[in-house]
Amino acid sequence: MPFGALDLLAPDLPRLIAHRGLSATAPENTLAAVRAAHAAGISWVELDVQLLGDGTPVIWHDRDVKRCSNGRGRLAEMTVAEARRLDAGGWFAPGYAGEGMAGLEEMLALLVEREMGVNLELKVNRGHDPERLAEAAVPAVMAALPPHRCLLSSFDARALARCRALAGPERLALGALFKRLPGDWAAQARAVKAWSVHADWRRLDEARARAVKAAGHALVCYTANDPSAFAPRWAWGVDAVISDDPRVFDGVDGSR
Repeated sequence: MPFGALDLLAPDLPRLIAHRGLSATAPENTLAAVRAAHAAGISWVELDVQLLGDGTPVIWHDRDVKRCSNGRGRLAEMTVAEARRLDAGGWFAPGYAGEGMAGLEEMLALLVEREMGVNLELKVNRGHDPERLAEAAVPAVMAALPPHRCLLSSFDARALARCRALAGPERLALGALFKRLPGDWAAQARAVKAWSVHADWRRLDEARARAVKAAGHALVCYTANDPSAFAPRWAWGVDAVISDDPRVFDGVDGSR
């Protein structure tokens, strides 16, 4: 995939990426979900990283653990010992009971073992420090994965700026995440030397999509699960789609 005019090492981003692992068939953001993606022949996953109260980076989306575990409480108030006691799989299906919350280190080890790539979103929930999160995530990712197999993204401009400062201009691809692209999306992307721009596929219009491509960025859409509804957007220049189940896109209108 071309990376335009940006002076970065381009990731080998595939057309289809599994959202929080293969979250259609396994509990999201777990080691099991990444193993399921690999077993399904999916080479890249999208995952969320944030910090526990003791500074440990973990793979988790929500501000608290209520939705995706058998526990209660906010991540910002938890220690790693407390987080390890949670069952992060039984809520999804009985066969996943006992699946634990994954730490960033063990998740990276699995990605290395399976030779997979990752779009790692720095998830800055309310009350969390974006710079501290970047400082925990960037060195670990850069030490574990080659540049062509990693992409760090965030909605938070401060997190992205700290990532860029830590990584330098040529070592790590960053993605600027938006829901609907704002009027100043290009300035925000330039400020952090973003390789890619990410948008909610339902809120993306053709003019903005083509503008992203004209500016030299890769264009990533999330989270699409209806290949027929999404199909026209391939012609707008979309490079990759994040989906709960990328298999539904196989062979459908530009997905391959």
